[in-house]
Amino acid sequence: MAADLEITRLGEANGKGFEKVFAFLRERLLDGSLRPGDRLIPERELAAQLDVSRPILREALRALTVLGVVEIRDRVGTVVRRPDLSVLNDFFTFAFAQRAELIDDVMQARIAIECQAVRLATQRATVLDLERLRTALGRIIETIDDPDLGGLADYEFHRTLVDAGKSETLVVLHNSLSGILMISHRKRRDLLRSFASMKTYLIEDHGRIFDAVAARDADAAERVLREHFAIGDDYRRRAALGERDDAAGQPMRERKA
Repeated sequence: MAADLEITRLGEANGKGFEKVFAFLRERLLDGSLRPGDRLIPERELAAQLDVSRPILREALRALTVLGVVEIRDRVGTVVRRPDLSVLNDFFTFAFAQRAELIDDVMQARIAIECQAVRLATQRATVLDLERLRTALGRIIETIDDPDLGGLADYEFHRTLVDAGKSETLVVLHNSLSGILMISHRKRRDLLRSFASMKTYLIEDHGRIFDAVAARDADAAERVLREHFAIGDDYRRRAALGERDDAAGQPMRERKA
């Protein structure tokens, strides 16, 4: 129970009512004086301590329930919860849905996350993790001619790679981008229609990543992963320039009508 909490450090004390409520919970969660399962003091007392109206307090608490930070229970009051971090995926998906110019920036964040995760995976991956990576690699090979299933297989391989790093923070960050990443993987698979050589690149690169992780070679794993991303970007650049592969898989430029 946290009924005796005092308000001592509210940097936003002169801000809007919502900000005061959010700041209160944020600071108390960070300093450990509020934990999941704790019940907040009654609304009347909390509103008085925060110097906000009860309607404002209630609206702020309702907003926090959407985020999973608290739960309002009948005849019990407001109880602190451990947030469901999966909501971050929905947040990022909605936030970037109409801002296509930020997609490349999101991809850079993805590279940073996965390159650190792959280094950790070389140290922390268990035999079960390696088995899962090998299975994911097999799915990439099996679905190489199916854009939908292939895009999903690509995503699953990289998600499994991040999981193998055993960093909860990196896993949360990567999962929060999952909606955008799956769209990106699917779009990459569409490039196979123009670049037959991508099939070899996709299979061999993922195989090299797996081998480096299995060999516990952090430098090689990060290098191969960065090369993998760079080659994928080069295919996108070539597609934007109107290039494609011929029947033999050799580069050529599309003729303009």
